[in-house]
Amino acid sequence: MTLPTRSYAAFLFDMDGTILTSIASAERTWTAWAIAHGLDVATFLPTIHGVQSVETVRRLGLPGVDPVVEAAAITAAEMEDVGDITPIRGAADFLATLPAGRWTIVTSAPRALAERRLAAAGLAIPAQFIAAEDVANGKPAPDCFLLAAERLGVPASDCLVFEDAPAGIAAADAAGSDVVVITATHGPDHRVDAARHAIVDYDGVELTADGPGRWRLGRE
Repeated sequence: MTLPTRSYAAFLFDMDGTILTSIASAERTWTAWAIAHGLDVATFLPTIHGVQSVETVRRLGLPGVDPVVEAAAITAAEMEDVGDITPIRGAADFLATLPAGRWTIVTSAPRALAERRLAAAGLAIPAQFIAAEDVANGKPAPDCFLLAAERLGVPASDCLVFEDAPAGIAAADAAGSDVVVITATHGPDHRVDAARHAIVDYDGVELTADGPGRWRLGRE
């Protein structure tokens, strides 16, 4: 498990599985939906993470199913199921140390759902927060990270992205950003490329200044 050694001008965070865990909530909702539509739950569930709900439904190509309508219903159900959402270890303290205006959240979740989950986890909602509605093309397209960097006023290549899911990692790569993979919610069968920077959680991770408007990660 390693951290990058260079400094950055800004920091971008995926939400689900990266700064909080809502996996149990999401999988309860999606399991019920999958059963109702005759899908094999064990095969289907791994495909829901890191991408917009509407894209998850759309790529199934189910006859007579409107992806927009189904995604809205799934989001509504997820918003009612937030009781066991918790922050990733150390996330709250680490986020509190980040310089204002130099970090934000970039999530595939709709804004209302993201705000509800962040509140349930006791995490701050930053300015320039990017949600599903803000981009035409969701992860793995780079649009969301490019937009976040633009709003923070820095190049995407000078941003460090924190991600957990393959779609988000691919999006960050396509945007030209470095990535730290958060593995706290990864199962035993999940393998991270050995060439990637990866940490389990934020416990003991600190930010230090490295010249005007630049910061690097380190360990306490």
